[in-house]
Amino acid sequence: MNPKVLLLLILPCFLPAAYAADYSSAQKSYKSNYDNEEGFAGPGSTVRQLEEDDQQKTPAFRIEAFDEALAPWFEGKKGIYEASGLQIGFAYNLLHQEIDESLTDEDSATSSLFRVSGKWEVYDRGNGDKGQLVFSFDNRTNLSDLAPGSLGGEAGYIGQTGALFSDVDTILGDFYWSQYLNEGQTGLIIGRYDPNDFFDVLGYANPWTTFQNLSILFNSSIALPDWGFGIGAGHWFEGDQLYLFGSASDANAVLTKEEFEFDTDELYKTVEFGWSPGRDQRYFKNVHVTLWQVDEREDDGIDDADGVTLGVNWTWDQTWMLFTKIGSSDTDAPNDPQIAENSVTIGGLYYFANRSDLVGIAYNESELAADGLDDQTTLEAFYRFQLAQNLAITPSIQILGDPALNPDEDEITVLSLRLRLTL
Repeated sequence: MNPKVLLLLILPCFLPAAYAADYSSAQKSYKSNYDNEEGFAGPGSTVRQLEEDDQQKTPAFRIEAFDEALAPWFEGKKGIYEASGLQIGFAYNLLHQEIDESLTDEDSATSSLFRVSGKWEVYDRGNGDKGQLVFSFDNRTNLSDLAPGSLGGEAGYIGQTGALFSDVDTILGDFYWSQYLNEGQTGLIIGRYDPNDFFDVLGYANPWTTFQNLSILFNSSIALPDWGFGIGAGHWFEGDQLYLFGSASDANAVLTKEEFEFDTDELYKTVEFGWSPGRDQRYFKNVHVTLWQVDEREDDGIDDADGVTLGVNWTWDQTWMLFTKIGSSDTDAPNDPQIAENSVTIGGLYYFANRSDLVGIAYNESELAADGLDDQTTLEAFYRFQLAQNLAITPSIQILGDPALNPDEDEITVLSLRLRLTL
């Protein structure tokens, strides 16, 4: 990567710290009182999505009849939560994508994703040392011959233009126990979970409501693990500014295999050390370093790998967020599991002060791990229109630069439209 380009990418993310106003969370209200703790989970995790979907919105075009019709539903959920500690959410997601150039006859893809998710506070509910069961179930179905998650491959692009959207039918996602200790200073998890929900997390990365490209949302220099059984522990040190989190999970985990055990000789392991002004600002102001390592998987013929990432984001005036992710990994064998040897992502979000709309733009450059392939770039921009309290649509555009397996094309354009309905 050109050093001048690298400097241009990194520098803007550190400038806001010099003149940023003190950030404090805006006053929030909730339809069913799902005001969840920060914990160590990322913005796209089950626990955090339950809260975000329940938050009162200010729609761009208020459909009052729609909101009023759903009011009794959310009052009912509030009653269930207050009586039993059970939170439950339903979300229907629809994504359609089209590309302007294809190596095959496939140039469009449509998929739906219906999720049922929940959190049941079983132990010490309402207190700092509560224990809870977190779960989610998905139905992921193609509405065309191809899923958005596979559309990039039709253009020779190594990556996914529609993360999460596939055709795996009905699957179990999360099913883990989360336990807080020391009045929330320490957290433990055990069970089936997605490690990507907990590590190298910045506040912009939410595949449900922000970006769609895998290389923008996550760091492509990481050998991204799949949902599987694992254990993890994290701790906020005195002052609630420094934290340490570590986890070990099944390196052979596959989303469609519902297993609750792992081979201790073949693990995916990660440790993260980070700083934030406070636990409640972890998504908005954060600096962290993440170390990861995955063991060799002999049966699958996949080599071991390791790497390091740096993540930084900063939010000020409760509206602007700038972010960057930098990752580097070893690529010393032909069967390395990660997409990229080195990866840089930079971008920003803008939150509208008078409504719940959101706009974002991000750029990624990846030095691919496979020998003989040139660098690949990705640019994505979106605008999320909040049409009603629980209905949003998100048009977006992606520019795939120098797709690795399609040397005849310098750029491929992907147009997308996503709908999200939550209950």
